[in-house]
Amino acid sequence: MSAHRLRRVRARAARLRGTVLNLIVAASVAGPVSVAARPQAVPAPVPAPVTPLRALPHDLDVRYAAAREGILAAERVAARRGDLWRAARLRDMAVPGRRFLFFDGRDGGRAAEVFGDLATATRIAIVVPGSDTNLDKYGHLHGGSLRLRDELGGRSAVIAWLGYRTPATATLAVLTPDLAEAGARALRAFVRELRAARPGARISLLCHSYGAAVCGRAAPGLDGSGLDVSAIVFAGAPGAAVDDAAGLRTRAEVWAGRGTRDWIAHLPHALIRMPFATFGLGADPVSPAFGARIFAAGDGGHSDYLRAGSLSLRTIARILSGRAPLRAVGGA
Repeated sequence: MSAHRLRRVRARAARLRGTVLNLIVAASVAGPVSVAARPQAVPAPVPAPVTPLRALPHDLDVRYAAAREGILAAERVAARRGDLWRAARLRDMAVPGRRFLFFDGRDGGRAAEVFGDLATATRIAIVVPGSDTNLDKYGHLHGGSLRLRDELGGRSAVIAWLGYRTPATATLAVLTPDLAEAGARALRAFVRELRAARPGARISLLCHSYGAAVCGRAAPGLDGSGLDVSAIVFAGAPGAAVDDAAGLRTRAEVWAGRGTRDWIAHLPHALIRMPFATFGLGADPVSPAFGARIFAAGDGGHSDYLRAGSLSLRTIARILSGRAPLRAVGGA
């Protein structure tokens, strides 16, 4: 190896070590705060097996009823344990008119809430949330999904998909794709079941924050083994756990946007594979090198993409509907 090439290799290795060190230090400093803030584990019953979605709308009604019973059972356990906050959140989730395809109150919680008529919808959007989303902090996911359904209108449905254990913000877990791997397997299975039940519908994904890594890990499979969706939209994404859009290996349209006041822009964007672990979540999805189509996300912050009346909400709804966005700002 020439001296010039050796210097380049050493310089690149030093940069990688520096990036990893920065990631670890940032997580170590902020980690104790977020760990302390995480909701305590609350015991909950083991959910009953779910009925496959075959005959709609009958199977939907069965699933909704079973999930409601599971929510009420978890509420009773939380109340007996004295966790009044969790019990109140669960009572809100069990009110008549709310519909869940599945529910599991254990380990932070798993749930999939439906807004709209899934049996007749021709456009279905699945919202995949990011870090710190759990049953105790479910309101933001619920409100955003409801506003997205209102914006989509017509024969549309939105599914708020809390189908994986999300990492706590600013801990080492949020800086690696480890939890995204399990989330990706669950997301693939969910989309596969939904596609079988609604073969003619336009199904799309809205992947927020760490949820982008879940979608990125779930997407690959041009041979048909990946996600059968029409569009994948990354909003406020620190990375999609791939080096670029080509790494998603998908036929879906790939879009990315970030609000001008989103702090996620200041995080390191890298995917560093080391013998003992992988750090980072990949390249910046809104960078030209990534290769996504870029949409205008307005001036909102990290939690504002589905804010009522926002440019990002209107734009995302148009993309998920298969229409041109209000104003694209570049990209592939």
